[in-house]
Amino acid sequence: MGRSTNVSGSGQATQEIQNLATYVYGIVPAETEVSRDQKGLGEPPGEVRLVKHGEIAAVVSGVNVDKPLGRPDDLLAHEELLDSVAAKGPVLPFRFGAVLSDTGAVVDELLAPHHDDFVAALDELAGSAQYVVKGRYAEGPVLTEILAESPEAAGLRDAIRGTSEDATRNERIRLGEIITASVEAKRDMDTRLLLDGLSGHYLQASLREPSHEWDAAHVALLVKADQRKDLERALKEFGERWEGRVELRLIGPMAPYDFVVAQG
Repeated sequence: MGRSTNVSGSGQATQEIQNLATYVYGIVPAETEVSRDQKGLGEPPGEVRLVKHGEIAAVVSGVNVDKPLGRPDDLLAHEELLDSVAAKGPVLPFRFGAVLSDTGAVVDELLAPHHDDFVAALDELAGSAQYVVKGRYAEGPVLTEILAESPEAAGLRDAIRGTSEDATRNERIRLGEIITASVEAKRDMDTRLLLDGLSGHYLQASLREPSHEWDAAHVALLVKADQRKDLERALKEFGERWEGRVELRLIGPMAPYDFVVAQG
């Protein structure tokens, strides 16, 4: 395939004058449009632009090579930009951006060698986006369940009531172990129930690690655009069924980090 390169926005000359490298957020179809108001990471935020080659483009901005990357603000800017792009069309995200010397290197080292693989992956993602379902247990009702289901836990709870922590340290440790194991078991069961109930409303599912000890579910779903309303409806039904026990949230659309990540 012949080389066809186009840089949208400020060019390589400005980059060299400012001593910037090129930070790559992800890969998109060449026809993707990026808002002029969109800003990248860094201080000051870099101008976001596209480096195109054939049927694909890299979403990039300039970064100062003398300043370290990886601050929380950088991670947030990276994710926000990719999620904004994903709301408009398919994107192959980098988990955290690749830094290349200039736009020529973006083409020579990234886009050209992987062009056909990137095209195929983008075609598979066309018309879909990632959503995340998070569920959080209500501590009171679930703790009541655990005590009702475990005579040992109920006995330990009674044993430590009205006592000092030092006097019943071992009992408190054991009770904590039972509660933790019970929550993990409930999480596994409720996640399976949730995925079964949402079946037919997503293409793929990926389990995520709990973000909190009282998480009831934490799953990523790859969803077609025409499945979203049915997914929301099914999730609402689960919310009604679990009212007072589990609070459910649907987050997205976002870049499909859990299903495909661009590799340079």
